Amino acid sequence: MNKPTVLIIDDEPQIRKLLEINLSSKGYAVRHAESGKEGLLLASSHFPDAILLDLGLPDMSGHEVLRQLREWYSRAIVILSVQNGEADIVNALENGANDYLTKPFRVGELLARLRSAIRHSDASTVVQTVETGQLEIDLMARVVRRAGEIQKLTSTEYNLLALLARNEGRVLTHQFLLKEVWGISFQSETQYLRVFIAQIRKKIEDDPNRPVHIITESGVGYRFQ
Repeated sequence: MNKPTVLIIDDEPQIRKLLEINLSSKGYAVRHAESGKEGLLLASSHFPDAILLDLGLPDMSGHEVLRQLREWYSRAIVILSVQNGEADIVNALENGANDYLTKPFRVGELLARLRSAIRHSDASTVVQTVETGQLEIDLMARVVRRAGEIQKLTSTEYNLLALLARNEGRVLTHQFLLKEVWGISFQSETQYLRVFIAQIRKKIEDDPNRPVHIITESGVGYRFQ
């Protein structure tokens, strides 16, 4: 079986070395590029299973690299960057990044996020059921069970939960969720979204105050896991 390939686009040698050692130890084949142009060339010639992309590249903006990649590349892209402003994170996610980690990062968390991004980046895969812990979401039957018991969700609550579940492991921004569930005119109604998330948590979480399925990414959006 071929090893999954990860392309690292980062101009910091120590970061590339750290990532290569840890990824190789977990069974990944690793390629790396020091610039945006080199990264785009390697991505097009090798079509890796995932790309780890730094935003602060020497020759061009990482956001521009992301934009160009998403014109033809549909697999996982995880951003690694010292840029931790809300606008940078939202911009990257809205432009197609599967996930975003700020430097410095924990290697264990990066590996977990990368596995999740690869697993859920294949758009051709039709997910019918999502199961995690005691929670089961039947996306075909529109039925949600917790510990075997059917949970009664309103149509809007279900649509919001299903959208998160179909993108398991991926951060979905407030604006994206509001636009997809309620429409483009609701994109700024983040408090409206918080109310519905709170209602869903009461129905699917063992402890709504310590959620394990719908995770808040502060100032950005939500992640289902």
